[in-house]
Amino acid sequence: MPPTEPIDVAVLKAKIIAQAKSAGFDDVGFSPADLNLQTQQDFQDWLDRGAHGDMTWMEETRERRSSPKALWPDVKSVIVLAMNYGPDGDPLETLQHPDKANISVYARNRDYHDLVKKRLKRIARWLVEETGCELKVFVDTAPILEKPVAAGSSLGWQGKHTNLVSNELGSWFFIGSIFTNLELPPDHQHKDQCGTCHACLDACPTDAFPSPYELDARRCISYLTIEHKGHIAREFRRPMANRIYGCDDCLAVCPWNKFARAASELSLKPRADLAAPELAELLALDDKGFRTLFAGSPIKRIGRDRFLRNVLIAAGNSGDAALLPEVRAHLNDASELVRAMSVWALGELAQSSEIEQLRREYGVRETDVDVKAEWARLPQLQQ
Repeated sequence: MPPTEPIDVAVLKAKIIAQAKSAGFDDVGFSPADLNLQTQQDFQDWLDRGAHGDMTWMEETRERRSSPKALWPDVKSVIVLAMNYGPDGDPLETLQHPDKANISVYARNRDYHDLVKKRLKRIARWLVEETGCELKVFVDTAPILEKPVAAGSSLGWQGKHTNLVSNELGSWFFIGSIFTNLELPPDHQHKDQCGTCHACLDACPTDAFPSPYELDARRCISYLTIEHKGHIAREFRRPMANRIYGCDDCLAVCPWNKFARAASELSLKPRADLAAPELAELLALDDKGFRTLFAGSPIKRIGRDRFLRNVLIAAGNSGDAALLPEVRAHLNDASELVRAMSVWALGELAQSSEIEQLRREYGVRETDVDVKAEWARLPQLQQ
């Protein structure tokens, strides 16, 4: 039931923060229910340039995504919450071991969406009981520009890599939000503290930042390995190295991570079998094995074929000829996406004589446009 007494918003905000900390969140902020016109226009321009790649859902929801009020006209305040998932070691260490797969830190255990949303709902139930308000809870699957919204609070600022940075948590945290029709005074917006630093821009393997604070998703390894459904352009394959799901480079080099700490939530700590899995083992996965290994993991959503596309690129980059039997096994895979990348990996690892023999042995299906193109580009067959 709604309270009969007027709400003391300062007291209520303090209670919300206490509830959030009790639920396992590491920081809380309060944002306005709208985004400034410049931010909205920058987003529209970004979409118009096609920088979102084939994430068509962003285009389809561009109007609702432009501000919280466009999504829910009754919203008056946004409560933004941060949950730390910091690594307990060097997140880029696996890049030094090309026979192993590098998985983005956030995906080395359970899918965070379920965990964060469950805890948001716990706070939401309490808030409704406390105030009788209306509200909606969101993680990052809803049409919200969550980082600009969060940057409107004391939680942090959008760094030059476009991700949120906190001077308390560094770069490693998930964002959840509660939209409410309560009028909660917003925080003072966090000041941008990137200064002259451009470490994140320099670290990007594929030059995905045309300028500071601007990301071209079409060049981003996280986008290419997770969101992109087709073949990955050849110019990006070698820079991918052994990154098979996501990329942490721009986050990992941020100097503000001196304040980061390892995640305390057990389901956010890396599983032993996903911290640095062997490429050979991943190449051997059939569909059932893939689903079993990644049950409950965000990796499962990209499917076995796109996953193997990424792993085959990593295999080609490994320089390890011992992986050739696993690569050859995929020349006859049911998926053309997998077959094409096995040809590319073969070209990176095998001798010319073996490639010529395999080309004759496996042939090319008439419908395999991309496989034909990969065979045709192999330098060993052009000598």
